[in-house]
Amino acid sequence: MAPPAPAEADPAVVVRVDGNNVARLGRPKPGPRPRQLLSLPPFPAAGGLPGRKAVAAAGAPRMRMVTAVSWVKHYLADVPQEVVQAHFNKRMVYSECSDHEASVDCIKSQKHHLKKIKHNDVMEPGMRIHLAVSVAEGEIKKRYETIPTATLHPNKDEIEYLRRLVIHKDSSILVLNKPPKVPMKGNLPVHNSMDVLAAAALSYGNEEGPKLVHRLDRESSGLLLMGRTKESFTRLHWLFTSVNLAKTNSEGWNAACEAYMQRYWALVIGTPKEREGVISAPLSKVLLDDGKAERVILAHPSGVDGAQDAVTAYRVLGPTINGCSWIELRPLTGRKHQLRVHCAEALGTPIVGDYKYGWFVHQRWKQNPQPDFEPFTGEPYKLRRPEGLEIQKGSVLSKVPLLHLHCREMVIPNIAKFLSSNGEWHENGTPWSKEKPNLLRFVAPMPAHMKISWNIMSSYLV
Repeated sequence: MAPPAPAEADPAVVVRVDGNNVARLGRPKPGPRPRQLLSLPPFPAAGGLPGRKAVAAAGAPRMRMVTAVSWVKHYLADVPQEVVQAHFNKRMVYSECSDHEASVDCIKSQKHHLKKIKHNDVMEPGMRIHLAVSVAEGEIKKRYETIPTATLHPNKDEIEYLRRLVIHKDSSILVLNKPPKVPMKGNLPVHNSMDVLAAAALSYGNEEGPKLVHRLDRESSGLLLMGRTKESFTRLHWLFTSVNLAKTNSEGWNAACEAYMQRYWALVIGTPKEREGVISAPLSKVLLDDGKAERVILAHPSGVDGAQDAVTAYRVLGPTINGCSWIELRPLTGRKHQLRVHCAEALGTPIVGDYKYGWFVHQRWKQNPQPDFEPFTGEPYKLRRPEGLEIQKGSVLSKVPLLHLHCREMVIPNIAKFLSSNGEWHENGTPWSKEKPNLLRFVAPMPAHMKISWNIMSSYLV
């Protein structure tokens, strides 16, 4: 006797178990829809980009080498370059596999014989590129570039709020005290960014709105500089990139550029070993989650991973209270997340509220609070909570503190003294502004959650 042969399973019927643990027969769920791809025309057999001159090699003209990203940017000229680069970073650009290239990975990634390509892959005659249709959505440019400023019509409350943030305005620049949680640059899902709102409400009659000279992180706060004209934006952007790049033949302007400075205040977990010093630690970027996210890390000493020099001067402002210390940071270079990475990885004291670079330290800090001591007597000190103070607003004592990083002070050249309203540059200053100073200094008050932390930690001095 032999058991009966098993019945063939019907692929159109599967067993499903619902939330009440009841099994039912039903049709399988539909699989993921195939990715919609946008196909570009084949790369021309002649090679090179149309309109690009050939390079002479040994008497015969030779076409320049064209990379995949150059070909996509040439064909999709209306799409912002950063959108095209983002699709390459996310590995959403493909090319057709030839018969001898049709590997298992190639067939596995797409039903059609497509392979993922990198931005620096060289184009060959007849090569055809396919990329996600989402790249076409990038044709929506910045709002202040596609829509006239006068037609955005922000409401009265928005205009009043934005203008209250302005702490200085002249013919060349605007200086704002940026609040936390406001993004800097707008994109498709972000419409309330600082650049779009400022261009809409802070044009003050100019044809173009002000443009960001530098950036602050979304969660950070403090002084934000914007150029009101193309000339002022360009020269100040050079200054923030490199002091030597912004220098001219004017001694007064060059001396003012040398005095340029930014100071940040930050509350960090722990305290640096040295009370003051200079951090010189190059930074590099790594892509995570298949290119969907990035993280800045300290570069390898070999310097083979595309590192960028990053220098920060720091100074401890006071004693350690509740396991935290106030420090002053002065960036001498302008790299993305420079201060946050230098504090977390170089000093070993991440900024309070910086969960990207100090998550594990935050966990230990909240679970094992450190005892505090009086700075003069050395006796144990119990942190007092001042009466009437709301501590659950992102301060150091709240369960989830906000980022405690604030651009406190800025010293910049008075560019309005050297730049006339019509864009003409005056090496010795405009004749009508001889009495104006060569330098401007701004100080921005801290946001509410940092003020609360400052008052809490300073309460023992009262």
